[in-house]
Amino acid sequence: MASAVVRPAEWLPPSQVRELSASLGDPPTFAERRADAFERFLKLPLEPNPLYRGYGYFSNVDLSDLDSVRTAAAIAAPAPLAGAIQVVHDGAGTRSFVPPELDRAGVRLVTLPEIWKAGAEAAGAFVPPADDPPDRLSALSLALLNRGYRLEVPDGFSTPIRVQDVTLLSRPHESLSVRRALRLGTDAQLLLTEETFSTAADPGSQRFASSTTDIVLGERAKSVVLTVHTPDLRTVALHQRSATLAAGARLAWFWGGLGGFRSKVRNATTLAGTGSVVDDLQIFYGARDQSFDSSVHLTHAGTDTHGQSITRGVFTDQARGMSRGLVRIEPPARRTLSFISEHAMLLSKGARSDTIPILEILCRDVKATHSTSVHPVDPDQVFYLESRGFDASKAVRMIGEGFLSYVLERAPVDALLERLYPSVEARWNGADIVWDPSGSRALPALSVIGTEGAPEWRFDAKLR
Repeated sequence: MASAVVRPAEWLPPSQVRELSASLGDPPTFAERRADAFERFLKLPLEPNPLYRGYGYFSNVDLSDLDSVRTAAAIAAPAPLAGAIQVVHDGAGTRSFVPPELDRAGVRLVTLPEIWKAGAEAAGAFVPPADDPPDRLSALSLALLNRGYRLEVPDGFSTPIRVQDVTLLSRPHESLSVRRALRLGTDAQLLLTEETFSTAADPGSQRFASSTTDIVLGERAKSVVLTVHTPDLRTVALHQRSATLAAGARLAWFWGGLGGFRSKVRNATTLAGTGSVVDDLQIFYGARDQSFDSSVHLTHAGTDTHGQSITRGVFTDQARGMSRGLVRIEPPARRTLSFISEHAMLLSKGARSDTIPILEILCRDVKATHSTSVHPVDPDQVFYLESRGFDASKAVRMIGEGFLSYVLERAPVDALLERLYPSVEARWNGADIVWDPSGSRALPALSVIGTEGAPEWRFDAKLR
């Protein structure tokens, strides 16, 4: 991959940040934070940790003429799933639908314009002052924040809720920066599906898509966050996801990276309560000159907490991948069980991946392990499939698909492999994944189920 000098000062002028702030009606305190974030964007490095700066694979990024202010026509979205909350982010803004029965039960969804109208206190709760961006892209995401919502589920509301969240990119030089703040009360159950699409295979220029999700889970709350990242191959993307779990809470992150030009994923989960559990699952398929950079940070602070991070990537052509996982076990976190697994398969001589697992153990009464590998396709496996009548290319594809299915089958969502296979198949075939005006590419009704390793995941009802 040819290297290019990144000149962030040329991507957008300070006047655009001020114009965006004025157009959204920022509360004065957040207007200051937005301006400060832009200054940080100009000064901060892409990677704050010097140990990882040689692995970023962020060359050839040119977001010149980035425009986060200009609006576009609303994109047609499918009808909301039965009983589900639907949120759509596009060039026209954020629009949402909450079923009346959920609204009557006290489930509240408030969009960014409504939060801003509520004043500085509401804005400060939505974007806490502690959320200072540590790197250049995080700072850009905050400086260009223009979409978002807050969702609150009350204590004791144990009926499973499905949120269908769709981001649609539709014009050149577009910038959509979405923030979600989710607060789940005691015993709440939520499935959030976050999907990113483009309306054209090549918009003619690079553009920026940012997604920030912050979740606080109350006692015994359960949540699955399923992200399917399939924008055009000119999109520069940043996904930041963080969560704090109370006692007995359980969370599953899933991230499927199939599209995008340069994609960075940052997951940070704090298991604060006794008996809390997190599963962080990620897959990547990189082709052409795509690159994926993933970081998982699990902090065990409470006793009897369990965490696992499983990442698998398949890379071909000149694609690049990096996955790094850090498990930190605090001194009080006795009887912790934690595991990191990072593996990559290279299908061509030009592909490359780096896997870096780290354990930081400050408590003796724990069990923490990791596994990692980067390897080409096993020629013995190819030979075996060829001996069964498959040609070499089909054999390699079957092996790669099986490699990714290891993660898909561990996600607590029924038939996830079948749901995602059309998109995976398109990428294997070298095809672009473009938004269908009928909305048929959106994920349908889904069920949260148990797995052999974690049967307690099973919810009492389907999450629509």
